[in-house]
Amino acid sequence: MIRFDDVSLTYAGASGPALAGVTFTIEEGDLAVVVGRTGTGKSTLLGAINGHVPHFTGGVMAGEVTVAGRSTRTHRPRDLADVVGWVGQDPLAGFVTDTVEDEIAYGMEQLGTAPAAMRKRVEETLDLMGIADLRARPLADLSGGQQQRVAIAAVLAAQPRVVVLDEPTSALDPTAAQDVLSAITTLVHEVGLTVVLAEHRLERVLHQADTLVWLPSGRRDAIVGPPAEILLDCDVRPPLAQLATALGWHAVPASVRDARRRAQRERITVTAPTDAPISRGPVRARVSDLRVAYGSTVAVNSVSLDLHGGEVTCLMGRNGAGKSSLLWAMQGATASTGGVEIDGTDPRPLSAARARALVSLVPQTAADLLYLPSVGAELAQADRESSRPTGTTATLLSRLGADLPVDADPRDLSEGQRLGLVLAIQLAAGPGVLALDEPTRGLDYAMKDRLAQILADLAAQGRSIVVSTHDVEFAAAATQRTIVMADGDVIADGPTREVCTSSPVFAPQAAKVFAPTPVLVASELFTVAP
Repeated sequence: MIRFDDVSLTYAGASGPALAGVTFTIEEGDLAVVVGRTGTGKSTLLGAINGHVPHFTGGVMAGEVTVAGRSTRTHRPRDLADVVGWVGQDPLAGFVTDTVEDEIAYGMEQLGTAPAAMRKRVEETLDLMGIADLRARPLADLSGGQQQRVAIAAVLAAQPRVVVLDEPTSALDPTAAQDVLSAITTLVHEVGLTVVLAEHRLERVLHQADTLVWLPSGRRDAIVGPPAEILLDCDVRPPLAQLATALGWHAVPASVRDARRRAQRERITVTAPTDAPISRGPVRARVSDLRVAYGSTVAVNSVSLDLHGGEVTCLMGRNGAGKSSLLWAMQGATASTGGVEIDGTDPRPLSAARARALVSLVPQTAADLLYLPSVGAELAQADRESSRPTGTTATLLSRLGADLPVDADPRDLSEGQRLGLVLAIQLAAGPGVLALDEPTRGLDYAMKDRLAQILADLAAQGRSIVVSTHDVEFAAAATQRTIVMADGDVIADGPTREVCTSSPVFAPQAAKVFAPTPVLVASELFTVAP
């Protein structure tokens, strides 16, 4: 179905190729997962499947990509639209209509689908993706996760033979992610759909994958094969691969079930880990009876909680639970009622600059805060806005381990690099409270480990860190306290080990393998009893 034949791609002005000598075949009806560290060319490879690369991106391409017998060299994306469906990392950027139902129908209209068939497909796809209740909602009013599901639905409704997805579950809560992947897998097995996706949270999809396409760091070709074989040497280490290493296994289990069965067969027992006492500082953020509403929709329903210095807190819950609204209300950027105090001051009546000095927020899409033409210009502007000496933000960026060329365009940076830049910009204001909304989107495992260490260092300085995330593995590794929200209410609040290991939805894979022993991460397995 998809064939790469000695494909190389070099972008204009680049010091080297993004891809070089890539050769592999994906059979019809396969679910292929593209893996690799950030910046290894995954998005470029995906874009080559529908001709977006190089027809829209530019660059010099050698070799040939064929999809269903059509060469992308001679067929532009519009010529492949009936064969290949595409869902990018930023769903909102790809929408062309205003409402959910119109967006799902749009692609079929362009392909000339009969009205009766179109209506039937819209209904089927709404049900398949679990978004029938959103049909009349404006796309701009949806949460990031809801937008992602609509984007996937719009592609599936057109019934292409190949679907390409770039980070399809990055904004989805664990249950929604499982629902979406289950729907896609059903189409793979029952309809023969061919799916190629890039996903940093491999724990969500590896057990469903037929093929792994690995783009190794330091190389520009691809290594392709069964997941169990490729993961043995892969420089991307999902939780089960980390667990296999910790236990000395020479094969990576395909699923939690396989890992659990092997651990039981080998009679491996794990001592219940204990957490070191947290050096909890004074209350830095307090919300009392806080309420946020958008028209008749209540996003935050009379929530009261305290956030302490020296603590990294995780905020979890399904899409639309009110997590982002709570963070924006704490920063004073969203209209709210009730009490908000950051170090004893209400940020809502303050200027944006003064509020940012109290509590800084890194939004879901870090690039939303980057608008100048170069990294150097962004750094200098942050110094001026925060009334800091010249070079302050650049020094912070260096301390975060993200030394970036000052002449680089922020739009050309990777997700991890943009996140580092925005973190430095926000920290320049010296906030006592730092809020991050889905910060691990687009980050590989090594970069998430680095982010966890950065947050721990910031907390050690006495700051209060609150992270809204659907990434249960990151929450398990990086936070000490977990708050779970549902329909605008706080329904759980306690130590991360207690809250996450007691939930089948928010439990990390290590916890599922060794339940009921409350293990959070593989590094806790180095002391095991045979």
